Amino acid sequence: MLWTVDLEPLKDRSDWPLYRQLYEQIAQQIRTGRMVRGMRLPATRELAGQLGLNRTTIAAAYEMLEAEGLITGQVGRGSFVKAQPEGGPGVDWNSLLERSDSALSGHAPAAGKQAIRFGISQPSRDLFPLDEFRAACAAVLARADLADLLQLGSPSGYEPLRRYLLEEARRQGAAGTGDDLVITNGCQQALDLIGRVLLRPGDRVAIEDPVYPGLKNLLSGMGAQLLAIPVFSDGVDVEFAERLLKRERPRLVVVTSNFQNPTGATLPLAARRALLAAVHATGVPVIENDPYGELRYQGHAVASLKQLDPRGGTVLLRSFSKVSFPGLRVGWALGPKPLMERLRNAKEASDLHTDQLSQAVLLEFMESGRLDAHRARMLAAGAERLAATLDACRRFLPAATRWTRPEGGMNVWVRLPAPLDAGDLLPRAQKEGVAYLPGRYFEVSRRQTGALRLSFADLAPEQIRRGVEILGRIATEEIDRVDQDLEPAPAMV
Repeated sequence: MLWTVDLEPLKDRSDWPLYRQLYEQIAQQIRTGRMVRGMRLPATRELAGQLGLNRTTIAAAYEMLEAEGLITGQVGRGSFVKAQPEGGPGVDWNSLLERSDSALSGHAPAAGKQAIRFGISQPSRDLFPLDEFRAACAAVLARADLADLLQLGSPSGYEPLRRYLLEEARRQGAAGTGDDLVITNGCQQALDLIGRVLLRPGDRVAIEDPVYPGLKNLLSGMGAQLLAIPVFSDGVDVEFAERLLKRERPRLVVVTSNFQNPTGATLPLAARRALLAAVHATGVPVIENDPYGELRYQGHAVASLKQLDPRGGTVLLRSFSKVSFPGLRVGWALGPKPLMERLRNAKEASDLHTDQLSQAVLLEFMESGRLDAHRARMLAAGAERLAATLDACRRFLPAATRWTRPEGGMNVWVRLPAPLDAGDLLPRAQKEGVAYLPGRYFEVSRRQTGALRLSFADLAPEQIRRGVEILGRIATEEIDRVDQDLEPAPAMV
């Protein structure tokens, strides 16, 4: 070999993973001509042995080099340096697309087609009323104004649906005279638009910990500094939030008031009032993310932060995704008119106009009474599946395991006893056909080593019981193994 590798962390880039450091060093030597066309690189196993690294680390670096056209792999022969394109090395896409390698996807790890999947927080497709939905589609397609529905629409949303939602918000006491409403592609787009309008890189945003990874990754990608507010079985720690607001004065606070993802926790009325008092005192706006509020199976609904806030400092986000059809991607933001106008402009810059057809179908589905009938079935099924989850946790999980007991939503948060690591147990569970998301997917500043989320809405009760039983057996076996490892050796006499 005519080249060497130094894997000391690169200057100002000590957070780069080893495969990226290896890629950078080899790429630099190819570009400078130190490694010439036709030179053979060591096999991944060979180089891993030389450097004391995992073979997958070497393979990842080679894949980046090949994707950039710097090397080529030949079956049975190995990897070789390629000639540079005429005129220079071309576009370095890997550098342009540089991202945080610590970011975690919100999708459940793959576990096979027949897996019991606790990893996806979504309604069950088996509950979709397809005939009723087809009828709603047929009614819209038969309308005289169908051509208008297929034209460009307002970025604010399909106007009849927008008026319907705004009037309903006024009837509930959530919308005041100074409020307006914008329809979005689910709550996620609403969060994205709010971030575009209100945040700049380096701004501080207070969020729940643990939290839905889609929010964490969205804000991190915008360059926000995340301030973590602990979440317990009854929602965010309001006293902690009060101190944080006074000390840090964040740009925003984002709170899931009902059946929080991943914990299932709901913020009590007194805590909601206390949180509003704290944000009013500091002038910090609240984004109330409420995609699960319609999925209450027992107990009484609690007034939203938006309903309790006479000062107009709260923006309410809601969605049809959890109570009807996630594929339609219809949500909305309700808040002060100046902010809604800016969101409307940001949405127009993003996707120009709204999908009027799907929104017209959803409005027809509502006004015909079909949505109310579907929601009733969803609530009955959700109550049964939540009960099955809580019962299975009680019956099968090891002693000292703790879990939340929500009154609705789609998720139960489980904390396995120490020293169990839910991430370490996941591969064993997948081999037995069970998937879930370990706590690390949701952590912000506090480690969630022994935690995992059970999303139950997409599973039949029998699947839930069988899946939790498998998880309980795996966890118990691991506890027994750890206990055996910790037993003192017999005394030598």
